[in-house]
Amino acid sequence: MKLIPESRFLKDYLQETDIIDCSHPSIINAGRKLFGQGQSDLEKSKTAFEFVRDCIHHSWDIQHTRVTCMASDVLKWKEGICYAKSHLLAALLRSQGIPAGFCYQRLMLFDTPEKGYCLHALNAIFIRQLHKWIRLDARGNKKGIDAQFSTDREILAFSVHDRLGEKDYPVIYSHPHPNTVNALLKNDDALNMYLHHLPSDI
Repeated sequence: MKLIPESRFLKDYLQETDIIDCSHPSIINAGRKLFGQGQSDLEKSKTAFEFVRDCIHHSWDIQHTRVTCMASDVLKWKEGICYAKSHLLAALLRSQGIPAGFCYQRLMLFDTPEKGYCLHALNAIFIRQLHKWIRLDARGNKKGIDAQFSTDREILAFSVHDRLGEKDYPVIYSHPHPNTVNALLKNDDALNMYLHHLPSDI
């Protein structure tokens, strides 16, 4: 799939916002611990991706009700759904001057269309030394999910099944989509939100 950046300006994928609070002291401190001097953008991207994938728990997997949204809160509590985890990965990368955006898939919430659909969030990262965008999914691995860092082919958490009504959106957004942010801000129980209040489309 050909990815389509929402903006042609890389600086738009480096912006700090209330949610992608990349200059927050905790984000800066995490960067000092995660990244070594002399690391390339490619190496930093892999390190950040694997940290968010493996060290930040997905709320549904651990059955926790806390809802996190701001990148610094996701880091503080070390948990969140895919939307929140994408916020943290973007913040960590933007703190290092690495352009990071947001991509989405429309997926079945569980295993059949009858059980409904939801938007799933992942990140796109611009690797300057390769001069291309790559998509990464830091949702978190478990049985049946094995997302990996790859620059030549995508190894994402989920494959999209068009015939079942799923979609892969090609746009790389510079900000988290309002539908996903609103879900996080309007709910105070992550499990109830996951079951009943996730947006189903863009």
